Amino acid sequence: MGEIINLRAARKARDRAARANTAKANRARFGRTNAEKQAQLAEAARREKLLDDARLDEPDHVCSGEQVDDLPALTDGIHQ
Repeated sequence: MGEIINLRAARKARDRAARANTAKANRARFGRTNAEKQAQLAEAARREKLLDDARLDEPDHVCSGEQVDDLPALTDGIHQ
């Protein structure tokens, strides 16, 4: 005679295994570990800081977008 099994327990075990397989597939497709997320954020911050540190500052009269009335005063030392 065969082994006696509880059908309810077998069904629950089968469903649990199916959910575990689905979860595993979803983790592989969409999931990233917390460490991976933190590493990506740190790398983005590092790149942004590197870019900001390498930025050349422009003179104030060029950056402001306003016209400066003192332009002749700024160019006094330049030979024309």
